[in-house]
Amino acid sequence: MFQIMRSAFTYIMASRKRGAIYIGVTNDIVRRAWEHRTGVIRGFTKKYNCKRLVWFESGNSIEGAIWQEKRLKNWRRSWKIDLIEQSNPEWRDLYPELVGYSHGAQ
Repeated sequence: MFQIMRSAFTYIMASRKRGAIYIGVTNDIVRRAWEHRTGVIRGFTKKYNCKRLVWFESGNSIEGAIWQEKRLKNWRRSWKIDLIEQSNPEWRDLYPELVGYSHGAQ
């Protein structure tokens, strides 16, 4: 189970295993992942069907999360895939676990 106690997140959404990927930053990972999943946000994730939250990390500052986002966006695609697969080799959707946690499941 995840522990969500910090206020800034860098995250990766994917269309499927090794499919299209999107890197973003938010202060509310559950809300932001839901927005991507439901398609309420126009843009890349909606166009390429990136509805699966496959990786995220939390930090104390939005500035640090933005720095990490920019860093990851400059990485080669193979490095991004390796990052995801280090903690999530099956590219499973992490959103259901976040929703369970955010509703009091521990």
